[in-house]
Amino acid sequence: MRVHVVSDVHGNAADLARAGDGADALICLGDLVLFIDYADHSRGIFPDLFGTENTDLVVRLRTARRFDEARELSRRLWEGLDLDRQSATDAAVRRQYGEMFAALPAPTYATYGNVDMPTLWPDFTGPGTVSPGTQVLDGERVEIGGLVFGFVGGGLRTPMNTPFEIGDEEYAAKVEALGEVDVFCTHIPPEVPELLYDTVARRFERGSRALLAAIRRTRPRYSLFGHVHQPLVRRMRIGSTECVNVGHFASTGRPWVLEW
Repeated sequence: MRVHVVSDVHGNAADLARAGDGADALICLGDLVLFIDYADHSRGIFPDLFGTENTDLVVRLRTARRFDEARELSRRLWEGLDLDRQSATDAAVRRQYGEMFAALPAPTYATYGNVDMPTLWPDFTGPGTVSPGTQVLDGERVEIGGLVFGFVGGGLRTPMNTPFEIGDEEYAAKVEALGEVDVFCTHIPPEVPELLYDTVARRFERGSRALLAAIRRTRPRYSLFGHVHQPLVRRMRIGSTECVNVGHFASTGRPWVLEW
């Protein structure tokens, strides 16, 4: 069996359409949406609405961890538009999702990232949609080629306040619901400092203590995740478990390959 794994697609539909080439299945660990491209401030929903100069300023504020000021700027910019914020955001995300989900091959097994909007996914996945071969899993298991894969989507709460952040207890309950699996498939890493530090953003992202505890307790073959775009360490072992950051697909355009 050969499975390709991607995470943090962030609008890269062209490479996503080829990500499953030569594989028996594709696994997507979330973050399909592109709100702001931190490498190119002209790309994404935010600059489409408010322009590159305002995006430059928001990125500077967030990078300096001045999150309250960044939110206040966003609030003023939205007030300057004669648009309902939720409706405009939903419409922009829907346009991106239409392109992203149409690019997914069959079969694809997917879970949410922290910037995704799960309430919209049923309109794009499953029978009668643009992505009929995509199965969405969150706190659920699936067997692929004799191995059991367990999926947990979303991220934990942060000052960034991205769309799909949940509390630690809710996240832990989803991890616990999986039981013993061969492969953990999550958007965020287990809480290990080396796996959480982003060398470009120069900050620690949030990881899950519950996931780390489950890895130590159940000893799966693999723990696969994304979320940290430029990690200090991409791969390490926790006991007998190989922990792998599958990469920032938006910039690399290459899936990580799992064969057995």
